Amino acid sequence: MSHSEGHPGAPVAEAAPVERRATVLVVEDEPSIADVLAIALRFHHFDVMTAGTVREALALAERTRPDCALLDVMLPDGDGRALGRELRTRMPGVALVFLTARDAPAEIVGALGFGDDYITKPFHIDEVVARIGAVLRRTRPGDVLPQRPPLRHGDLELDETTYMVRRNGHEVQLTPTEYALLRFLVRNAGRVVPKEQLLRHVWNIEHAAESTVVETYISYLRRKLDQAGPPLITTRRGVGYGLA
Repeated sequence: MSHSEGHPGAPVAEAAPVERRATVLVVEDEPSIADVLAIALRFHHFDVMTAGTVREALALAERTRPDCALLDVMLPDGDGRALGRELRTRMPGVALVFLTARDAPAEIVGALGFGDDYITKPFHIDEVVARIGAVLRRTRPGDVLPQRPPLRHGDLELDETTYMVRRNGHEVQLTPTEYALLRFLVRNAGRVVPKEQLLRHVWNIEHAAESTVVETYISYLRRKLDQAGPPLITTRRGVGYGLA
């Protein structure tokens, strides 16, 4: 017999709600572009599937029912806009974001007639992630992108919903890798984090102590953060890094 069964009047703890990650279907026939998009979206806590053709995309969408589809307009076996129409027919709630080199006003107006956003190439990866997040917050409010409380350390604040960083009230523009590194340091504030641990958790690299990538990105972070306040990142030579 459980404790709650033996004491009917005792309060029963409720299970914490499980956060559902948004699923994004990336349809892009250039593997290098698809890989970059997938890496960046996964970094920002999306579940990601990739397809290179209309046929692959339809099969994946039927199995997984994505929340959002990021569609290249020009695909080897069809038009991304036609694919978007088909996805919307099968899944009326799916958000559609088009990605293309075409930037003529007629193209943009045509795509936005039934889609949710339109991004032209060449693009900045952070813009793509931000636009997908904005579309999902607009089309599925409170469903797939719950608000997270900010991480704070002294005058530093990291917003884990928008991925914005502020120091002394000033916005600090970071790349996804810089943000991941800083977030890990903040979550481990109060201790020195070994270089090997940073390689493992930020870059998913094992047994590469000779790599200089950590030193390089620590330098990038210092240059950006120290513009808004006193030196923040400390070095324990031969051991690792921490926060002042």
